[in-house]
Amino acid sequence: MLLPASLVGSYPQPDWLIDRGRLAGRFPPRVRARELWRVAPEFLEQAQRDATLLAIRAQEDAGLDIITDGEIRRESYSNRFATALDGVDIDNPGTALDRSGHPNPVPRVVGPIRRKHPVEVSDLQFLRAHTTRTVKITVPGPFTMSQQAQDDYYGSKEALAFGYAEAVNEEIRDLFAAGADIVQLDEPYLQARSAEAAQYGVKVINRALDGLTGLGTTALHLCFGYAAIIHERPAGYSFLPELAACDVEQISIETAQSGLDCSVLSSLDGKTIILGVIDLNDPAVETPDVIVERVRRALLYVDASRLVMAPDCGMKYIPRDTAFGKLAAMSAAAVRLRAELGS
Repeated sequence: MLLPASLVGSYPQPDWLIDRGRLAGRFPPRVRARELWRVAPEFLEQAQRDATLLAIRAQEDAGLDIITDGEIRRESYSNRFATALDGVDIDNPGTALDRSGHPNPVPRVVGPIRRKHPVEVSDLQFLRAHTTRTVKITVPGPFTMSQQAQDDYYGSKEALAFGYAEAVNEEIRDLFAAGADIVQLDEPYLQARSAEAAQYGVKVINRALDGLTGLGTTALHLCFGYAAIIHERPAGYSFLPELAACDVEQISIETAQSGLDCSVLSSLDGKTIILGVIDLNDPAVETPDVIVERVRRALLYVDASRLVMAPDCGMKYIPRDTAFGKLAAMSAAAVRLRAELGS
């Protein structure tokens, strides 16, 4: 399909499931934050399943072509996977600076990183069982997890990142085997820590993707941070052309809130671009006309056959009715563009 429409990953969780007021007042947690859940532990899994079904149906009703589980079972995009690994002391967290420069509790690495068991496969299987459309699931990337941890074992961030890459590789392999069409690595810290990313970011991502060619489609999400938390946007990405050397097939970037100069997309020839066309800092629901113009800016540099339409970032922090309205407008824009482009 030309110009398929998709989430980046997350969809807003219902207020009856998670304390959205407490969620909004903090950076995404790096360690477990069970106090965010409103449902008693013995009913939490059932409630998360019900809320995931709502997220799947909302995406379908909004007209999306690629469906995620909405990351409904997660307190943040990264902590559920990062705290499920061997080598991490989750009872005695460490400290690391977040992308705004403030200290945050983070996983403390005390031994070799090992994946004990599949972490997200059951989430993927649930998603696959409840939609007939193309499905995508997200996994935190190894570079980002290495920046969100206190290393008391490896002695270097690079060695730690390669430890995470091994675990991520095993997880992606199992996700494809369980029926994932697309697996996306979330790597926001490639932008936040671009100097360090320039040294080994591509190498560690390629290790995470090693041997996966032909199993399914791989994607990578790069961003400036959640709009609800990081309000200021730079003029452009500090780490983007480097990803031309990355083995990933799709690259997700934001252009709506930042008004990004789309000429930079020319440096990613051969990659499919997941184009952020929904501004998550704007509480108003965009019209399809606005979204069409955002896509046209990119079409000057990328053929329509290499574009996927999406929000700038995850929608976790915005109201559910706003999220649905924005997705429906994006789907309407996609239908209009397909008609204009003759497909």
